[in-house]
Amino acid sequence: VQLQASGGGLVQAGDSLSLSCTFSEQSTKIMGWFRQAPGKEREFVAGIRWSSGSSEYADFVKGRFTISRDTVKAKVYLQMNNLKLEDTAVYYCAADPQDFGIRRSRYAYAYWGQGTLVTVSS
Repeated sequence: VQLQASGGGLVQAGDSLSLSCTFSEQSTKIMGWFRQAPGKEREFVAGIRWSSGSSEYADFVKGRFTISRDTVKAKVYLQMNNLKLEDTAVYYCAADPQDFGIRRSRYAYAYWGQGTLVTVSS
């Protein structure tokens, strides 16, 4: 499974940004977005079940970020609104080929994209 994330960039606090992830294998069950800030562990941001579109979010993005999918284009999106300085990180999309729920551990995801950098400035 190959994943390609894109859409990162430099924005100001309060701005919006949309990330997208294209992947090659539609048998994937769960798609997730993670992020990793400098010096920190990679953390779960949001996940979506490919079949139903049900989703889950980390508490720190609830109400600001929205994950969605396009089953025709085989893409997953992360719409990020009201960005904060602490949202600065490299964002990764990931695929879990099994459905044991939308898991938040990075180790549950077998396939990863290369990451796209989001920088939020004041």
